[in-house]
Amino acid sequence: MTTAAGFRFTTPPGPEALSRTAITPRVAPAVENRQLWQRHYRQRLQLTDALVVVVSVSLAAWVQIVGFAGANIDAVGNELWPYLRVSLVTCLLWLVALSMFRTRDAKVTGSGSTEYRRVVQATAITFGLMAIGFVVFESQGIRAQLLIALPLGLALIVGGRWACRRWLIHQRLVGEYIARALVVGSRRDVGYVVDAIRGSGLSGYRVVGVTLSDDDASSITLGNLSIPAYGSVDTVPQIAERLGADAVILASTRPDDPEYPKRLAWQLEGAAAELVLSSPLADVAGPRMSLVPVEGLPLIQVTIPTFEGGRYALKRAMDITVATLALAVIAPITPFIALAIKLDDPGPVFFRQERVGRDGRVFRMVKFRSMGVDAEGQKAALQARNEGAGPLFKLKADPRVTRVGAFLRKYSLDELPQFWNVLVGDMSAVGPRPPLPAEVAEYDGTVYRRLYINPGITGLWQVSGRSDLSWEESVRLDLRYVENWSVMSDLMIMWRTAAVMLKPEGAY
Repeated sequence: MTTAAGFRFTTPPGPEALSRTAITPRVAPAVENRQLWQRHYRQRLQLTDALVVVVSVSLAAWVQIVGFAGANIDAVGNELWPYLRVSLVTCLLWLVALSMFRTRDAKVTGSGSTEYRRVVQATAITFGLMAIGFVVFESQGIRAQLLIALPLGLALIVGGRWACRRWLIHQRLVGEYIARALVVGSRRDVGYVVDAIRGSGLSGYRVVGVTLSDDDASSITLGNLSIPAYGSVDTVPQIAERLGADAVILASTRPDDPEYPKRLAWQLEGAAAELVLSSPLADVAGPRMSLVPVEGLPLIQVTIPTFEGGRYALKRAMDITVATLALAVIAPITPFIALAIKLDDPGPVFFRQERVGRDGRVFRMVKFRSMGVDAEGQKAALQARNEGAGPLFKLKADPRVTRVGAFLRKYSLDELPQFWNVLVGDMSAVGPRPPLPAEVAEYDGTVYRRLYINPGITGLWQVSGRSDLSWEESVRLDLRYVENWSVMSDLMIMWRTAAVMLKPEGAY
C-alpha cells in the first residue's frame, strides 16, 4: 500500500508509521484563547436571556393569578398549578428556541442585525406554539403570557442584547474580546481591508500584521498608522502562529495559484480559528450572498436586488407609522422652536429646498431654517472655502448659520419637519441622503443607484460619521443600504440615530 506522503507498506501499518502520515492538528494557544472569550461572552448572553425570560414569564403569571383571585392569592387554591405549568412550558420553549435559532452564535453577535432578527424569530416561534396550545388545550395562563410576557420579554431581551453588545464593543476598543488578524494579499487590497476594519469595535478584528504578495516592504503605512509586514504568502501559517493571530484575512488571491485559498485553509488547521476571504462584491451584496455547492463545486450565489413588491410596501407602512408618531411628538415643541428662530433672525421659520428623490423625481424638502434668509445668495462667494467631500458643499464654520441654527444643526433638530415629507411619500424615515439637483448632475453611472429608493431623514451615512466621511465612503454606505436594507436594519439605524443626536459628531 502506498500513502499520499509516499510511504509504502506491504503489511498493515503500525502506529509509528501512521504517525508520520496523519496527525490531527493541535489547537494553538491563540485559538484556545479565542474559544475561551467566545465562551465567556456566550455565557453572559445565556445568563441575560434566562433572567429576562424568567422575570417576564413570572410577571405575566403573577398578574393573571392575582387578577383571578381578586388580589387574594389564597383564593386560587387548586387553580395555581395550571398557571405554573404554562409558565414553566413557556420558559422552556423560549430558552430552547433562542438556542435552536443560534442567537448566541459568535458569527452574529457583536455587529449587524442578524442577532436581533434571530431573537425575534425565536420569540415568534415560541409564542406561536403557545397560541396554538391555547386553542387546542384551552389552558389557563396562556393569554397572560401572550399579552404580557411576549412584548415585555422581547423588549427586554433585545435591550439586554444591546447592552451586552455595547459592553463587547467597549472591551474590543481596549483590546479585549477581539480576534487578532493577519491580513494577506497585494498591497492595495491589504490596505483597503486594514483601513476598513481598523479602529472599529464593530469589526471584531485587530490587525497585528500583514503579509504582502507583491511587495517586500517591511511595513505598510495608512495615515499615521504603520503596520509591520512579515514573510511571504508561503509562510502564512508560521507567521500567524508566531504573532498569535487566530484569524487570517485573505484580502486577495494569487492569480497564478487558484488552489492557494484551499491549501492555506488546510495549512491553518489548528493554527488559526478562521480564514476570511475578502471580496469587493460583499461590500454591497453581502446579505444577498450565499454559498451553493453544485456537484462538489462551491458557487457563490448573489441574489439580484429588487426595488418593488411586498418588502417595499412594508417599508412604506412603517414610514407612515413613524412619521405620524413623530409629527405628533414634534407638534407641541414646534411653536417654541419657531419663536427662537424668529427672535434670532427675522424671516420664515421653515426653509424649503428642492431635492432629488426616487427615480430622479424632484420634490421640495422642508426643514427648520438654520441660516440667514440670503444664504443661497452668499454660497457662490464661499465656494472657494468649500470643505465638503465630492460635490457636497460644507463649511465647518459657515458664516451663514445663525446662533439658533447652529444649535438646531448640532442636534439634528432642523430636520424634524422632514417627517412631513415622509408622510406624503417624498422621503423615507431611513434611506440614502437626499441630494441636491446640482449634486445629481455630477453623479456617474454607479452613484445613480442611490436614487432607486426614497431618500431618508437618516441612514448609514447619518450614523457613521456624517460630514466627516469622505465622498467615496458616503456613497459606499448609501449603495450598501439601497441594495441590502431590511426592517430590522432600519430599526437599528433609527436607534443609532437617537444616540448620534444625543452625542453629535460630524454635524455642521
